[in-house]
Amino acid sequence: MRLIATTSAGEGALLGKAIYNDQGQILLNAGARLEKRILSRLSDFGIDYIYIKDPDTDDIILTNSISDEMRVNAIKTIGDTFKQVQLDSKISHTFVLEKSARKFKKLISILLEELRESKELLNLLSDVFLHDHYIFSHSLNVTLYALAIGIEMKLPPKELEQLGLGAILHDVGKMKVPEEILSKPGKLTAEEFQIIKAHAEDGFQLLRNIPTVPLIVAHCAFQHHERMNGAGYPRGLKGEEIHLFGRILGVADVFDAVTSNRVYRPAMLPHEGLEILYSGSGSLFDAKVVDAFRKAVAIYPVGLTVLLSDGRRGVVSAQNPGLSERPMVRILEENGRRVEPYELDLKTNLSLMIASCDTIIKYEYANNY
Repeated sequence: MRLIATTSAGEGALLGKAIYNDQGQILLNAGARLEKRILSRLSDFGIDYIYIKDPDTDDIILTNSISDEMRVNAIKTIGDTFKQVQLDSKISHTFVLEKSARKFKKLISILLEELRESKELLNLLSDVFLHDHYIFSHSLNVTLYALAIGIEMKLPPKELEQLGLGAILHDVGKMKVPEEILSKPGKLTAEEFQIIKAHAEDGFQLLRNIPTVPLIVAHCAFQHHERMNGAGYPRGLKGEEIHLFGRILGVADVFDAVTSNRVYRPAMLPHEGLEILYSGSGSLFDAKVVDAFRKAVAIYPVGLTVLLSDGRRGVVSAQNPGLSERPMVRILEENGRRVEPYELDLKTNLSLMIASCDTIIKYEYANNY
């Protein structure tokens, strides 16, 4: 299978991986022939990248970071909780969050088990889901990224559980932000941005007095927008004034935000998101956290077409754990000419590097059936 931009898929190409909704229902089966109308609908729904069948890469196996059932159940649990938090009663806030914390702790335990058992780097781009509410899917994605970072940094089990709970609830304060502001397609006004920024303190206030929620979890909501140089909000904390969990969530939150489709811009690919983190490493983001992230997450997802520094072109066929920037590549072209496909391991070919990526491929390669 190949990973391509939805807008570049040729009419008649075959879908390589099924597309689901938040309820786990299949919206489009693997093998479906992509017509112009379907491709247009997928783009309208914010699905920027899809996997298509391709004879040169059909034996390349995509491994989900977590099971589809786990993802559906997690998003439903997060969504049910956040929707109830929108109620005005302070008693209901406390009751809902205290009750949900127990469910979230169990969920985090399962997520940690799945992440530890997986031999693959974390790749959420392979989970092709259509989401009705960005905040719910974002909360789950940030949790997965944060846990992957925490595992890479060898945090003890209790801290990983607290980090996971803080990640799930880091944006709960946004339930107090009007939907028209959260979903605004254009630039926010200064007043609207101040309303958005209030979600960090609102989340802290919602969580700080919940008996079943450790105080550090409330500080995750409070600190995930703080930055190493003091340029963040709401308190302008600097360096190690920001708790490690806040620094981890700052990286996970930004990466998922830029690699997810939003109403005001399309999603970046993972390697483009990593460049955002690199550009702020040490100034905005903790450099050690960024490095742990790089080792834990698939920067070049399986199925992505890449151009190597020597001019050869191919498709990422497998990951090398701990070396996200040096995957296995199936070479398909040399000097612009098709060749018999063969595997090249960038882990052992250190003189080569990935020069660029391409999600717009020649249509005949994808439709050669």
